[in-house]
Amino acid sequence: MPSRKAPTARQRRLGAELRKMREHAGLTPTQASELLSTDRTSISNTESGRFGVSGERVRAWASHYKCPDAVYVDALIAMAEERGRGWWEDSRGTLSTGALDLAEIENHATCLMALQVVYIPGLLQTEEYARAVFGQSVPKLSPLDVQRRVSYRMQRKRVMERTPPTPCTFLVHEAALRMIFPGSDGQRRQLERMVETSDQEGVSIHVIPFEAGAFPGANGSLTFAAGPVPQLDTVALDTAHGSVLLDAQSHLENYRCILSRTLEKSLAPRKSRDFISRIAKEL
Repeated sequence: MPSRKAPTARQRRLGAELRKMREHAGLTPTQASELLSTDRTSISNTESGRFGVSGERVRAWASHYKCPDAVYVDALIAMAEERGRGWWEDSRGTLSTGALDLAEIENHATCLMALQVVYIPGLLQTEEYARAVFGQSVPKLSPLDVQRRVSYRMQRKRVMERTPPTPCTFLVHEAALRMIFPGSDGQRRQLERMVETSDQEGVSIHVIPFEAGAFPGANGSLTFAAGPVPQLDTVALDTAHGSVLLDAQSHLENYRCILSRTLEKSLAPRKSRDFISRIAKEL
């Protein structure tokens, strides 16, 4: 089987889950290779995502590893049997791996929840706003690179536009609403677009007002992508160096708690829509 030069986040995740399954069975790679009648290198390459694996083989490995969670195993089999090339692959070589990984994760999520404190969430941004954000990159991007990133960000909105759309919940701090990137007129158009988008099927926008005070997610921005089963959820942290993906169960539990507590501090969708409209009129 030919080795993949650059396994995607999805392929790496499948391999990582197979590794976790083996470790939960208390098996070393050598022991697993003997049990599965294969070689240790094949086990390692599959667990790293460098080798593909069939759904039939995933089921066989799960059986040998005595994994009792049939729903979880079925979800892994579905991952293994995925075929086709995602639209984001057209940008491989021109955009960062982190950008590609984020689009892939969003595409396969059963629902999304994003928290942003300073910026408008990427899936809600207008081209004008996104261009202003990328214009602040260090080192400075060329006009072509800015256009590539803006176009790519707009394409990510497919998850909200397909039928049925992926349910998306956005937690947006008041600071992001008032931070003017594309000028007052551009910021007003951005906020008006958010109000329009809030009426779309599957979209829920919650504002965290200044008066809400402290909340657990105040020090960062993130996207929580739910999988078909909780074990396959993913957290994408937004950093200056791109997206950092987390899938350890302890991390997932912590971020579920962070988002739940932050949601409690936020305004309901209708009040949030009125809040955004009021700020837009002030600009």
